[in-house]
Amino acid sequence: MQKSLDRRNFLKLSAAGAAGGLFTASGSLNAASAITPSIKAKNNIIYRTLGKTGIRVPLVNLGFVRSDNPRIVNLALDMGMTLIDTAHGYNNGRNEEMLGEVLENRDRDSYYLATRLRGDTEEQIMEAFNTSLRRLKLDYVDILGLHGSGSREHTLDKTRLKTFAKIKEQGKARFLSVSTHSNEPEVIKAVADSGVYDVVFTSYNFRMEQFNELKEAIYYAASAGTGIVAMKTMAGVYWDRDRTDPINVNAALKFALQNPNIHSSIPGVDSFQELEDNFAVNHSIGMTPDELKDLRLDQSTAGMFCLGCEKCIKECSKRLPVPDMMRAYMYAYGYKSPALARETMDSLNLGEEACNNCASCSVRCVQGFNVASKINDIDRIRRVSPDFLV
Repeated sequence: MQKSLDRRNFLKLSAAGAAGGLFTASGSLNAASAITPSIKAKNNIIYRTLGKTGIRVPLVNLGFVRSDNPRIVNLALDMGMTLIDTAHGYNNGRNEEMLGEVLENRDRDSYYLATRLRGDTEEQIMEAFNTSLRRLKLDYVDILGLHGSGSREHTLDKTRLKTFAKIKEQGKARFLSVSTHSNEPEVIKAVADSGVYDVVFTSYNFRMEQFNELKEAIYYAASAGTGIVAMKTMAGVYWDRDRTDPINVNAALKFALQNPNIHSSIPGVDSFQELEDNFAVNHSIGMTPDELKDLRLDQSTAGMFCLGCEKCIKECSKRLPVPDMMRAYMYAYGYKSPALARETMDSLNLGEEACNNCASCSVRCVQGFNVASKINDIDRIRRVSPDFLV
């Protein structure tokens, strides 16, 4: 098993990296051997290949979560991004509908479309998928994914495996994937072991405490030919709820891409400036000492990104899905996406007010989050009409 770099060792090497000793010209770590080497094409964009799929994509592509602006999609494609990622539930389906309008005017061979959905039965999965195809105005998608798996059991559920495999056999999805926001190492290894899924979309950023375990799982999956796409690379975008202390998102994006087994990334954008800044990383991922310093790797600043360790669930007297609620909190205050926060909260089927009838909170977050305060804050969003959150 490849030995991965933890934060402390990464910091020790950062000075050498700034001088050119840590990073190669293509942006991979000298301390790790890449499963798929980076390739710099004539357009000066760095590409990597999504494992055994053979799909070659830029390091940075477009995650379409926070915006409903078709001009951003068109500009991203014109600039050279080729992978567009969305999901069945984003903006209550409006994201897929908007993409359908944009992509019908594009050569089908000029882009790769990935979408994800949830479902427990074959009927639910097929209904959601057929709806997505209709919205997207496509006969097939390039990558169809199981949305938000948090365990090996959920990932390898026989009904889901059989249904997704059936869709692929019908030619309606070229490749299959799983996305994960929690228990990432377990889910990533399950994807590699499944024999069905080709790609995993995983949270991966400089704040993740289980960095070594996560990197080992990514290496394991990449060695098996699984394509690896990084999500949540910007770790919440802001360090604080009031958005007065922004994270250096370009540095965060570069940090994630130092791992040569991360084949691509899909940061969400909601402005042209964000798109241009993200795209610039496709040309160079070398990091300066100042960029490393901006990430505060040697500090205990928690920011808004929940590690998803799930230790809090056992401590909560109501067994609330705290990590998912913390993710909704991040969507609302970090990503400025109340609609996505509301969608995430609604998916949890919480029923009554989350923290009612609790005299005090027994949860002690490993990052020091005031969990009760954050839950009560984000829980208010369920009392707002979704029409106001679009």
